[in-house]
Amino acid sequence: SLTEYGEAKFVDVMRGDIVLPGEEQSEKDDDSKEAQEEVHPLVERIKSILGDKVDDVRASKRLTDSPACLVLNENAMGIQMKKIMEASGQSLPDTKPYFEFNPTHPLLERLDAEQDEDRFSDIVELLFDQANLAEGSALQDPAQYVSRLNKLLLELLDS
Repeated sequence: SLTEYGEAKFVDVMRGDIVLPGEEQSEKDDDSKEAQEEVHPLVERIKSILGDKVDDVRASKRLTDSPACLVLNENAMGIQMKKIMEASGQSLPDTKPYFEFNPTHPLLERLDAEQDEDRFSDIVELLFDQANLAEGSALQDPAQYVSRLNKLLLELLDS
């Protein structure tokens, strides 16, 4: 219920399109979705892999150390509130997150150069599952996650 402290307003960093302290609103307006997709060709490749698991895929300005994260759209219920509502037996509409990736992360830079589409797909799915784990959600298919991870580890050890 606390929305501000002093003159600073609190923002939920798990929301999709936020303006962080120190950013100007006009900077956000200048970065249109089309311009982001032109600058980051990974958007369409990742979107084709994740399909209907996510609402959208986009390059992130908020990530510095992590390769990817899941964020809520502006109208979605917060993760903790959703867990509380589900625990109380309430049925909630299914909302899909945005998948944001850090285009400057070394993993994504290498992923951009990946030519093997099967390997590319496995890595994207692993990043999506890791982002789910990082936000505190359960994996939809833990066995598939382990299988993908083991496959990539074996490829790494064979090289």
